[in-house]
Amino acid sequence: MNAHDLRNLFLLAAIWGGSFLFMSVAVSDFGAWPLMLIRVGVAALALWAVIWWQKKWDSLCQFWRPIAFVGVVNAAIPFTLYAYAAHYLPTGTMAVINAMTPLFGALIARIWLHEHLSLSRFIGLIIGFSGIIFLVYEKLFFADHHQSLAVLASIIATCSYGVAASFSTKYLKGADSIAVTTGSLTSATLCILPFALWYWPTTPISATSWGAALALALLCTSVAYVIFYRLIATIGGAKSVTVTFLVPPFGIIWGVLLLGETFGLNELLSTAFVLLGTLLATGFLQSRLSK
Repeated sequence: MNAHDLRNLFLLAAIWGGSFLFMSVAVSDFGAWPLMLIRVGVAALALWAVIWWQKKWDSLCQFWRPIAFVGVVNAAIPFTLYAYAAHYLPTGTMAVINAMTPLFGALIARIWLHEHLSLSRFIGLIIGFSGIIFLVYEKLFFADHHQSLAVLASIIATCSYGVAASFSTKYLKGADSIAVTTGSLTSATLCILPFALWYWPTTPISATSWGAALALALLCTSVAYVIFYRLIATIGGAKSVTVTFLVPPFGIIWGVLLLGETFGLNELLSTAFVLLGTLLATGFLQSRLSK
């Protein structure tokens, strides 16, 4: 992985670090299905304007079938499951479960795509995941069945992300990243729409919840997924999903800067483990040491 791809990886993590926060703020007013309709629907509309402006119809038409499938497994399913989990789990707990995505991604890529998993990459995955566990281990014990179901939903969501990454690597090579993002979010919108309309809230929605929902749609979805699919095209699916190792540390950073949360030795050591694991798992550190 070159320096440009690594910068994109960190930028994506910084953006996605705020997504669990935005979900937790807005889900109580919207509910899971309506909130996810806002997320994917507004994001899709914004990106259709980009498609029209840049005239990237050809890539969208050429790959519409795999793009539609990716919209289901990489947006509709995991987004809704995480929105449900946000009712019962803290943002840090959802982030740590989401950090299992690279493990699912690497395993699925190894089985399905026969992608080579070197010893250094494997060690990086273990180090990164260990750092995540150390970061929020005290939040991983649940007292009621609602939290247990929320954890199960989050794990299924991470597995869905892993499937989508390998599927994109296999069937979307050469597809334009903006076309993939726009088409997949459109597909997700069509899947979620009937459920969202059925469960649309009858009580007023606060301005704070609307702001969080729009930030989730435009920043954490439109912008973030363009970066994500661009990374998949350049470094592959299994390496791209290691971005989830970086999401919890960025969540801590935003909490410290915006919410006045504390940042202690535990968080500092965990962040160091996560960064080291990510550099190893993506092959960036090994490539630099071999030069």
